[in-house]
Amino acid sequence: MKDGNIEQKLQSEARALLKQGRVDYIIGFEAGSLKFTTTPLITSNIADIDRLVINPFIVNNLSVYLTEVKGRVGIVAKGCDSRSIVSLIQDKQVAREDVVILGVPCPGIIDLSKVERLAGKDRDELDDITREGDRVVITVDGNGREFPATEVLFDNCLGCDFPTPKEYDVLLDAFSPLVSDKAASQEKLDKLKGMAPEPRWQFWASEFDRCILCYACRNVCPACFCQRCFVEESEPQWILPVPRWQDSLMFQVVRNIHVAGRCTDCGECERACPVNIPLRSLTREMYDLVDELFHYQAGMDKEAPPLLAAYELTDVEDFIR
Repeated sequence: MKDGNIEQKLQSEARALLKQGRVDYIIGFEAGSLKFTTTPLITSNIADIDRLVINPFIVNNLSVYLTEVKGRVGIVAKGCDSRSIVSLIQDKQVAREDVVILGVPCPGIIDLSKVERLAGKDRDELDDITREGDRVVITVDGNGREFPATEVLFDNCLGCDFPTPKEYDVLLDAFSPLVSDKAASQEKLDKLKGMAPEPRWQFWASEFDRCILCYACRNVCPACFCQRCFVEESEPQWILPVPRWQDSLMFQVVRNIHVAGRCTDCGECERACPVNIPLRSLTREMYDLVDELFHYQAGMDKEAPPLLAAYELTDVEDFIR
């Protein structure tokens, strides 16, 4: 099914949900104000439904809004997004009966920064970007250049194990095969793992020295839903308000522990970082450790207890000293 046909089906389903009173709001994507971008659309107005889009640039994990929007919600969800919704259901942040999931099989989302590097042009200078199976065509000044899709997709997309939503009420398209490249997805992580401890420590010290403590990574993460974050506490004060790399590193370490078993490797934290710190290298390592130690992957079963809320006598205890 072409994107246009998926859009028509999405708009038809969303319009029916609102007309029938089955939901109070629709959460989806509309065209962004910048070229080749989309932005979240949250609406209760049937007239807005025509603005809903599905294309290779629907980057946001919309499940982050479910803890903020009150009432029954219809939501567009890719594979990783649907797992985030399931994780929120497991943590009792969202009631399953209050959510209608409009599932979108995801063949991978295009990373515009990768496109700009390959084309040697700013996105505003590009005529068009089109996805054709396992290839992407970038058109500049009327001339099209083909690249393998693996060179322009987000790293987390290249390593995605579940591109089709695991939980949905309506699947807007048949399964779309993902163009994956596990090696490319793990490249940053493998490089860090290959470093000796001292160079690795210096690497992160340098990276977090650039952190401005804007907390965009936290705010965009569906798994960060605490009403009051520990960084906002003053008695005791965990994090100084003036950015220091030590505080930034501690924030990320604690945050990764908090989202262990909840992170679906959607990559939103790294995408949202305004100074391009490779945060997914931390979150993916935790994701893999959770799988290795507990054979647990986030958002796979809404009936299962959350990882950190359950204990079994067979659980690994090697980390206890």
